[in-house]
Amino acid sequence: MQMTKNQTKNKRIASDMLKNILSKYSMVFIFIALLLLFQYLTGGIIFRPLNVTNLILQNAYVLVLALGMLLVVLLGNVDLSVGSVVAFVGAVAGKLMVDMNWNPYIVIPLALIIGGIIGIWNGYWIAYLGIPSFVVTLGGLLMFRGLTQIILGGKTLAPFPEEFQFISSGYFPSLNPGGFHLLSVILGAVITIITIFMLISSRKTKEKNLYEVESMGMFITKMILTIALIMGVTWVLAQYRGYPFVLVILAFLTMIFSFVTKKTTIGRRIYATGGNRKAAQLSGVNTKSLEFWIFVNMGVMSALAGLVLASRLNASTPQAGEGFELDALAAVYIGGASTSGGIGTVLGTIIGALIMGLLNNGMSIMGVGVDWQSAIKGLILIFAVVFDVWNRKRKLKA
Repeated sequence: MQMTKNQTKNKRIASDMLKNILSKYSMVFIFIALLLLFQYLTGGIIFRPLNVTNLILQNAYVLVLALGMLLVVLLGNVDLSVGSVVAFVGAVAGKLMVDMNWNPYIVIPLALIIGGIIGIWNGYWIAYLGIPSFVVTLGGLLMFRGLTQIILGGKTLAPFPEEFQFISSGYFPSLNPGGFHLLSVILGAVITIITIFMLISSRKTKEKNLYEVESMGMFITKMILTIALIMGVTWVLAQYRGYPFVLVILAFLTMIFSFVTKKTTIGRRIYATGGNRKAAQLSGVNTKSLEFWIFVNMGVMSALAGLVLASRLNASTPQAGEGFELDALAAVYIGGASTSGGIGTVLGTIIGALIMGLLNNGMSIMGVGVDWQSAIKGLILIFAVVFDVWNRKRKLKA
């Protein structure tokens, strides 16, 4: 009888752990399933080194925007102006570098400052005057798209200096030209070591603060899968031209945003404010200042995305950035962020952005039309939001 009770208890614990894992890493499993599906449907093209590299380069701007958008969404806001800001910053950069021959090393920090000023503009109206973010950023969407047209005069500016093109089209040099890209393997090993250190440090911090952690077996399994993923991608990239420079930028940004959201007081305040703004205010959190600086951050990230895109296209165009705000929001929501704020992770956002990029890439290879691609992505976004609502209701009932 005692044995039966123990077995029942163990089964219940195992069942709860499995549900927790599936809930926490559901998007990761979906991403892996989509990878395998498209690998089969495209006849093995997805995992080819050239295609993996293109997948990274073509979606770098979405990843940059999605990281900034995550913090905005965590507060229960949206920023619809990011696509227009991308185009505006690209236009300014083109005007300065192509028409006026400014040095790229001066234009790049200047462009980021311009992005920050735009963030100050949005943040002031939203945080301190209480105007809904939807209204302010919708106005920004129209205003900066118009300013882009004025700066470019409806024309395309190109080409950019080679130093600027390196942001999106540059690769780290090989230690053995013409052979296997050894430097990329070394960079992959360094990134793997840093990631393992962060995972172990995070677990120790949780244990120290008496938070619940997964079993040691599950933790080791997670580390092994993480190592396999990083080194697998590294191995594939090393067979082509190695690590693109923009991938290292993305890795650095991911680590910074992960650290801020998980390890800092600012991160805790963001989640607290998004979860319950009144309670956060009563706890002494300056929610207005927090909201203001998050929109400043979003402006800088939009400017960075604008530079990445302009570098990738090697041109400033009036149509740049169209629909980018929807891609960024879709990546955040598909990654598990809540529409009401307070819930969302950097890992989920990265996976959400990769899912969007994989859908674009896989369907394009298969010859699916742009109209069907948009319909399918819209359907997936709806399912992601429905899943978020269902999951929150389920947790409340539990």
